[in-house]
Amino acid sequence: MKFGLFYELQLPRPWEPDDEYDLYKNTLDEIELADSLGFDYIWSVEHHFLEEYSHCSAPEVLLAAASQRTKRIRLGHGIVQLPNEINPTARVAERLAALDLLSDGRVDFGSGEASSVAELFGFGVDWDSKRAQWADNLDAVTRMMVEEPFAGWDSKWLQVPPRNVVPKPKQKPHPPLWVACSQPATIQLAASKGIGALSFAFLDPSQAKEIVDGYYETLTSGTIEPAGFAVNANVAIVLPLMCHADEQTALDRGFEGSQFFGYALGHYYVFGTQQPGVTDIWDNFTSSTTTGFGDTSSQLAGQDLGGEEETANAGEDLLRGAIGTPDRVREVLNRYEAAGVDQVIFLAQAGRTKHEHICESLELFAREVMPEFAAREPAHLEAKNARVAAAIDEAMSRKAPPRAVDPSYTFSAAGKL
Repeated sequence: MKFGLFYELQLPRPWEPDDEYDLYKNTLDEIELADSLGFDYIWSVEHHFLEEYSHCSAPEVLLAAASQRTKRIRLGHGIVQLPNEINPTARVAERLAALDLLSDGRVDFGSGEASSVAELFGFGVDWDSKRAQWADNLDAVTRMMVEEPFAGWDSKWLQVPPRNVVPKPKQKPHPPLWVACSQPATIQLAASKGIGALSFAFLDPSQAKEIVDGYYETLTSGTIEPAGFAVNANVAIVLPLMCHADEQTALDRGFEGSQFFGYALGHYYVFGTQQPGVTDIWDNFTSSTTTGFGDTSSQLAGQDLGGEEETANAGEDLLRGAIGTPDRVREVLNRYEAAGVDQVIFLAQAGRTKHEHICESLELFAREVMPEFAAREPAHLEAKNARVAAAIDEAMSRKAPPRAVDPSYTFSAAGKL
């Protein structure tokens, strides 16, 4: 398996004047450290208006800064929100290409439709059409990065005349495509479009195996219609991480942050009421009789990471994830590796987890756990490629090629100096 880090940029109240400044600076330090330690990916979300839960509204800026402080780690958008009202499609193509050039071809392009009232209604996005907008805009943005010039677009959701969208990305035909997935149906949609699945729902190993098996069955079924001009066959899942030689210290340092992540997620997506600039989610969390995912905790029944037997505290065990000693973390990850997961993305920066504890955890994990998984990764890739190569080649042979612009098309200069 490969390993990544997942950044929401959480910042619980109360806030001091330099807290956001420190959060961004600490994040860049952690990313630079992860690069030096051999982590494979960082993933930066795009969220808007989600106070405390995520202060990462401009991931393209964070990733651009990270590109200049790192050498090898891949820089993942996890994800870019594709409704036009949030991100004009041509601007997405331009930003991706510029970042890909600045990073020497290290960008991964995760996309999604967004799913919170705070964001969608904040930008005036129509809820019922957001899936259709995502699919349409993804097709357009990949063509913008490939077609030279872009042949234009005329759909219900997007109208763009022929233009040469520059710059073009370093990676050809374009950076690898991923999509945010929280439901099994979305993971199958990813497979049907030849896109990597970023599963941001916490899954136990048995659930992970089920979605991995379904994903690769669909991918090799001979029925996929690639969304882009290359297939990215990958399934990634998210787990909390805090690694320490002492089990209780790991729990003391990491578990509360994981619980807050779950609670704040539930606040914005399931059960909360938000008064902008006023609601104190951290205070609600610490005074609540529920923990973790709050009112959604019953949905976690039967999920278990700790062993072969289900436990009475399955939901809390899932939130615990890879929090513990190197031996426990190794045991947990072995189960995901056996399930066929391609990448585990660690949520380390959550709640009030301290920067120095995150760095110590990354160093210990990289020293005592990561090497054995890295040693097995080439064999995993070889076996996967042997399984999917023929299906990918067949699917790409049916992909419509880049389009050409009418050679007589021109537009005349107009403006005011």
